[in-house]
Amino acid sequence: MKIGITCYPTYGGSGVVATELGKALAAKGCEVHFISYALPHRLNSFVENVIFHEVEFTTYPLFEHSLYGLSLTSKMVEVIQYENLDLLHVHYAIPHATSAYLAKQILKKENKQTKIITTLHGTDITLVGLEPSFLPLVKFSIEESDGVTAVSRFLKEKTITNYNINKDIEVIHNFIDTEVYKPVNHEQFKKHIAPNGERILVHTSNFRPVKRVPDTIRILKEVQKKIPTKLVLVGDGPERSECERLARELEVHKDVIFLGKQDGLTEILSSSDIFLLPSQSESFGLSALEAMACGVPVISSSVGGLPELVRHNETGFIAEFGDVQRMAKYAIDLLTNEKKYKVFSDNCIKLAKDNFEKKLIVPQYLKYYEKVLNS
Repeated sequence: MKIGITCYPTYGGSGVVATELGKALAAKGCEVHFISYALPHRLNSFVENVIFHEVEFTTYPLFEHSLYGLSLTSKMVEVIQYENLDLLHVHYAIPHATSAYLAKQILKKENKQTKIITTLHGTDITLVGLEPSFLPLVKFSIEESDGVTAVSRFLKEKTITNYNINKDIEVIHNFIDTEVYKPVNHEQFKKHIAPNGERILVHTSNFRPVKRVPDTIRILKEVQKKIPTKLVLVGDGPERSECERLARELEVHKDVIFLGKQDGLTEILSSSDIFLLPSQSESFGLSALEAMACGVPVISSSVGGLPELVRHNETGFIAEFGDVQRMAKYAIDLLTNEKKYKVFSDNCIKLAKDNFEKKLIVPQYLKYYEKVLNS
């Protein structure tokens, strides 16, 4: 099978999942063609059966803004035509699903019937897509896709409700490779971060306002009243300077370690005690799943798809977003009860392996591809 994949090549969850899916499909013998403006950051070494096609877009004085969506369409047409793709799988609706639809219309004149599958990841539906300037376009692009998947039941229901869509949407959860994300011993990192045996809270994200990263610093402040604790923040984005300011204001700046963007997450997560995800909106929570696979219990908000992933009082705890006091209380409860913590940690690893392992989820995509191709 020849498959085209379009995604954002950045550190966000949609790009990570799309890239890992492509690599897994290539390992199963599929020929995978990535089409994007840059090489996906998880595609950092040679992978057999994977080809990258860069979307080039030029600037012209007449055009005040970039015409990436149209450049993407042209590249899709070229790759579908000359690589003879069976289907095009686009991740994140804007502008990928719209560009794919245009490409399909252009190729109709040549009797080329390539199927299009759109995977919805979250903010493309719950935030960006609801903008008045985008809503009709997103609705149309979803309805015109040959197949549509969503990464959680929450996102499927939200899509149907927000866009009044009468379309069959398949729920295929995000996944991880538990051979990569698993508990590892990294004493050197742990001693560097917590030289006096302090407990370690951790958070990874793109530091957007919706992630509520400053709440992790407020949680740290409360936990420190009972237990010596450090907070490790991985990632970067618009909220970072606010987090640095807040850490100084709360006088915990010496205990907040900003690591920036990192690829070696397994060692960082395995060295931590609790993963914090106090988001205001979260369609799945891939970062939380990565932590759980490493045996790290999660304390999160109760929004979006998180309750489908974090099992309250089994693999962690969930609370209303913004409820810093309750999240801190849950953290203290786990950090002061060694036996309970061990049970939660074991539950996390088992849940990840039994429900979200790559070997379980990738076949679901292949089965869905066959269903769409045969429809």
